[in-house]
Amino acid sequence: MSTEPSRFRIDFDIPAWWTPEQALAVFDLLDDLREKIWSHYQGQLRELLPEHYGHSITDQIDPEDIPY
Repeated sequence: MSTEPSRFRIDFDIPAWWTPEQALAVFDLLDDLREKIWSHYQGQLRELLPEHYGHSITDQIDPEDIPY
Protein backbone atom coordinates (compact mmCIF):
# COMPACT_ATOMS: atom_id res chain seq x y z
CA MET A 1 0.00 0.00 0.00
CA SER A 2 1.30 3.43 -0.88
CA THR A 3 2.16 5.86 1.88
CA GLU A 4 1.14 8.86 -0.23
CA PRO A 5 -2.00 10.66 0.93
CA SER A 6 -5.03 10.11 -1.23
CA ARG A 7 -8.39 11.82 -1.28
CA PHE A 8 -9.91 8.41 -2.00
CA ARG A 9 -8.47 6.54 0.97
CA ILE A 10 -8.76 6.69 4.72
CA ASP A 11 -6.06 4.74 6.50
CA PHE A 12 -6.97 3.07 9.78
CA ASP A 13 -6.00 0.02 11.78
CA ILE A 14 -8.27 -2.96 12.25
CA PRO A 15 -8.44 -4.07 15.88
CA ALA A 16 -6.47 -7.29 16.40
CA TRP A 17 -8.73 -8.36 19.26
CA TRP A 18 -11.91 -8.85 17.24
CA THR A 19 -13.42 -12.29 17.37
CA PRO A 20 -14.06 -14.00 14.03
CA GLU A 21 -17.76 -13.30 14.60
CA GLN A 22 -17.10 -9.59 15.06
CA ALA A 23 -14.92 -9.50 11.95
CA LEU A 24 -17.67 -11.25 9.98
CA ALA A 25 -20.27 -8.76 11.25
CA VAL A 26 -18.13 -5.82 10.06
CA PHE A 27 -17.48 -7.60 6.76
CA ASP A 28 -21.23 -8.12 6.25
CA LEU A 29 -21.95 -4.49 7.17
CA LEU A 30 -19.44 -3.23 4.62
CA ASP A 31 -20.77 -5.60 1.98
CA ASP A 32 -24.32 -4.35 2.60
CA LEU A 33 -23.12 -0.74 2.49
CA ARG A 34 -21.31 -1.36 -0.79
CA GLU A 35 -24.48 -2.90 -2.25
CA LYS A 36 -26.62 0.08 -1.20
CA ILE A 37 -24.11 2.58 -2.57
CA TRP A 38 -23.82 0.67 -5.85
CA SER A 39 -27.59 0.45 -6.31
CA HIS A 40 -27.96 4.20 -5.78
CA TYR A 41 -24.86 5.48 -7.62
CA GLN A 42 -24.23 2.74 -10.20
CA GLY A 43 -24.25 5.04 -13.22
CA GLN A 44 -21.97 7.65 -11.70
CA LEU A 45 -19.63 5.03 -10.30
CA ARG A 46 -19.26 3.35 -13.69
CA GLU A 47 -18.12 6.71 -15.05
CA LEU A 48 -15.69 7.32 -12.19
CA LEU A 49 -14.09 3.86 -12.06
CA PRO A 50 -11.84 4.44 -15.11
CA GLU A 51 -10.71 7.81 -13.71
CA HIS A 52 -9.97 6.37 -10.28
CA TYR A 53 -8.42 3.01 -11.20
CA GLY A 54 -7.34 3.59 -14.78
CA HIS A 55 -8.74 2.02 -17.91
CA SER A 56 -6.90 -1.27 -17.53
CA ILE A 57 -8.84 -2.36 -14.44
CA THR A 58 -12.23 -1.55 -15.91
CA ASP A 59 -11.34 -3.44 -19.07
CA GLN A 60 -11.00 -6.54 -16.88
CA ILE A 61 -14.35 -6.10 -15.12
CA ASP A 62 -17.40 -7.76 -16.58
CA PRO A 63 -20.47 -5.96 -15.11
CA GLU A 64 -22.21 -9.34 -14.94
CA ASP A 65 -19.53 -10.53 -12.48
CA ILE A 66 -20.22 -7.74 -9.98
CA PRO A 67 -22.08 -9.39 -7.09
CA TYR A 68 -24.05 -6.31 -6.10
